[in-house]
Amino acid sequence: MAEHAAPRERRLRVIAIAVLVHCDHVLLAEGYDHVKQERFYRPLGGEVEFGERAAETVARELREETGIAVEVTDSLGAVENLFTYQGQPGHEVVFEYVARVRPGGPEVALTPIEAVEGEARFVARWLPLAEVLAGAHRVYPDALPERLAEWVNRL
Repeated sequence: MAEHAAPRERRLRVIAIAVLVHCDHVLLAEGYDHVKQERFYRPLGGEVEFGERAAETVARELREETGIAVEVTDSLGAVENLFTYQGQPGHEVVFEYVARVRPGGPEVALTPIEAVEGEARFVARWLPLAEVLAGAHRVYPDALPERLAEWVNRL
């Protein structure tokens, strides 16, 4: 029997996410949409709290979810994201960033991370940056790999 998601509150969310780049890999949360029968990846992050800057949000969220201290290095911009997940419509304004592991912190291995967001648990995986740029993985928000490629080409 297929799983059915509980109806989500229909509202516009303002979120901030970060592509964490480390050793030519990027850390992305793994997800699965049972309705679409699709495995996908998405940068980690979360909802911007009142009075908090979006870049501060991603640093806080990544630390809370993975235990990794990061610093934001660049902005990829902001996008409006209209999507369907588990058969439910969603609408977000997404601030997208690139981040790196904060220098001087503990060594970070490229192994899957059991991450926590509130009561929910998920797996974050280090995917080779080249694979993400080549489109080998389904990555959301739409066109994020292209924006990431533009960032790489500016380096």
